[in-house]
Amino acid sequence: MASNRFQNLQNWTNKHVFSNSLDYWNQELHDVPSYQNQSATGGEGSNPPPDRLETIEESSVTEQPQPEDTPKQELAEDDGHGASSEPISALQAAWNVTNAIQGMFIVGLPIAVKIGGWWSVGAMIAVAYICYWTGVLLIECLYEDGVKKRKTYREIADFYKPGFGKWVLAAQLTELLSTCIIYLVLAADLLQSCFPSVDKPGWMMIVSASLLTCSFLDDLQIVSRLSFFNAISHLIVNLIMLIYCLSFVSQWSFSSITFALNINTLPTIVGMVVFGYTSHIFLPNLEGNMKNPSEFNMMLKWSHIAAAVFKVVFGMLGFLTFGELTQQEISNSLPNQSFKILVNLILVVKALLSYPLPFYAAVQLLKNNLFLGYPQTPFTSCYSPDKSLREWAVTLRIILVLFTLFVALSVPYLVELMGLVGNITGTMLSFIWPALFHLHIKQKGLNNFDKRFDQAIITMGCIVCISGVYFSSMELLRAINSADS
Repeated sequence: MASNRFQNLQNWTNKHVFSNSLDYWNQELHDVPSYQNQSATGGEGSNPPPDRLETIEESSVTEQPQPEDTPKQELAEDDGHGASSEPISALQAAWNVTNAIQGMFIVGLPIAVKIGGWWSVGAMIAVAYICYWTGVLLIECLYEDGVKKRKTYREIADFYKPGFGKWVLAAQLTELLSTCIIYLVLAADLLQSCFPSVDKPGWMMIVSASLLTCSFLDDLQIVSRLSFFNAISHLIVNLIMLIYCLSFVSQWSFSSITFALNINTLPTIVGMVVFGYTSHIFLPNLEGNMKNPSEFNMMLKWSHIAAAVFKVVFGMLGFLTFGELTQQEISNSLPNQSFKILVNLILVVKALLSYPLPFYAAVQLLKNNLFLGYPQTPFTSCYSPDKSLREWAVTLRIILVLFTLFVALSVPYLVELMGLVGNITGTMLSFIWPALFHLHIKQKGLNNFDKRFDQAIITMGCIVCISGVYFSSMELLRAINSADS
């Protein structure tokens, strides 16, 4: 009964919502074969809806049936909007990983040191070590007897348990959209600190208005250019803050970093650290695009070592410089208003340049699983035959931007939000699932130490996840109640 209802809903949306619409405005109506007028039963003589980006003549040609177990990614032809398949070197791969796990969220590390003291410093090192190993374990799950059998995180999950890949997909999508949401919160915090005459919700709406252009973003080269300028702004602002902090080295007091343990706030800080190290969602694709995949483990190792060193140094220097005056974003701790405005504006530009990449990745994730065209995916392709976006697809993307705005307006608390997301999707994607999949897939070839190692990571991940979700939720509720009072 439920499957019939879903099928009826799918047929109705393909006919009335995700339709060809204005794709053929420049063609004669009688020349266009409309799948909407064909039988929905898939009987003999009827063609499935055109799901590929090709000429009208090609779409009407009957194709040979594909094996049922062929992944949908292999069935879909290149639509001209995918990622480049050009191999990359280990150095380029390291640059990508470093950009992912450094990010602009390091501006919140000094407040983590302020709240958690040496426990936060230890978490930055321990999480880097665990994420490195789980990254290695995840890549090992792609291979059997030295031969690559799987290509993506989702394929690993489906091999572990058929249908489990949907949970991985949901976690990936949640991670990407949460990153977009946090960029909005961060940009609004920074702008309000510079220009307090406009409140935080107002700045969020202004920033979101400028980001509506992401709805039309459909070229990976443009995304890459934006990411390049984002990396440049990242280096500039980090250099400025490090030089500023080093100028106060004579005033540092390491005794201000304590071992005091607050069980109510520590899980949130750990989740925040985990969120900053999450890169597993794209590691299988990165390894597959390397010129020499055998260099992956070494690349991942040194990337995480460099990230851990920088995070520890940046977090400690920021707190040692500003002490108890440390704010959630380190730049808001600057005493000189003019200098603070300059640094904050650079960070706002970085946030605006950072938003398109996770948004584009989320859109591609939705497209590849929902909108490649029937029967590969449930709904019609979001591209017309001339490879342009259909207007309903643009509308859905605008709605997605507005969704990130709505959530940001509802939960405008940077540290608490990062901690909650890190404790949910971060622990799942970076701790529990890689070790769980590795233990199941490779169990026959594992010795007792390897099995215990996987089990230890799974156990620790579950503890961090459960305790983190509880305490992070409590902290978030306290922040909401405090704002309402």
